[in-house]
Amino acid sequence: MYGCLAFSFLFGGVARAQPRTEILWPDGAPGALGAEEKDRPRLQIWSPPKKRAARTAIVVCPGGGYGNLALGHEGREIAEWLNDLGVVAAVLEYRHRGKRYGHPSPMLDAQRALRWVRSHAAELGVETNRVGMLGFSAGGHLASTVGTHFDAGNSDAADPVDRVSCRPDFLILGYPVISFTAPYTHAGSRRNLLGDDPPDELLRKFSNELQVTPETPPTFLMHTSEDQAVPPENSVAFYLALRQAGVPAELHIYERGRHGVGLAREVPGANQWPAACAAWLKSQGLLSANRKNR
Repeated sequence: MYGCLAFSFLFGGVARAQPRTEILWPDGAPGALGAEEKDRPRLQIWSPPKKRAARTAIVVCPGGGYGNLALGHEGREIAEWLNDLGVVAAVLEYRHRGKRYGHPSPMLDAQRALRWVRSHAAELGVETNRVGMLGFSAGGHLASTVGTHFDAGNSDAADPVDRVSCRPDFLILGYPVISFTAPYTHAGSRRNLLGDDPPDELLRKFSNELQVTPETPPTFLMHTSEDQAVPPENSVAFYLALRQAGVPAELHIYERGRHGVGLAREVPGANQWPAACAAWLKSQGLLSANRKNR
């Protein structure tokens, strides 16, 4: 939907463009159980002012235990922060158990979101090799799933979106669910995604620390020691797997902060993670508009 952008006024009268909505499959998503709004996964596209554009885009996956979506503090607020860095943010409203969907729908939606952004890179003002994914909690599991389960696209596909790769160029994971086999797994996310009694093969396939290869994208991870819902062992396990595979990775574990802190503005220590992440993005050459394609 390419209409006129609306604006709201925030922070002392600074105008911020409001997002536009893009339906991922206008003719119906694969496996759709109906044709209602809940059956139509979509992206909310938040674009920074052109003069601040970094030519990088990030698909944002809010958490919610695969049963709902935290579209406020893990969606809109994240998009606004990324826009302030000059990054295009595409907040993904993916299907989940609260909408009657389990596996494979969330993964298909997230893979499609990566392909959509990459195939529309020129009109979004970004480079095709600067499309990453950011996820929190179960959204972090979804992002790490796409980072470990991807393909190069189908060059013969009738739909041009399906012709491009769904591999993220980088990952940012905030207090992510990672393992479905370890004692510290988040049982609710596992049940909502895979059902009550999934086979061991499926549990291992989506224990993403077990799926890391040298092709897994560079990753920034953030967690807190006080997180009892999704313990930091999840991030540690993924970091160690990345390290073993030789994939560049950075891990920050802060002492304070419950699960679901988002930008953690009111949490001492953890409130430094957005700045640390911005520094990591800069070190990867992702906040410079002059970086050339590799």
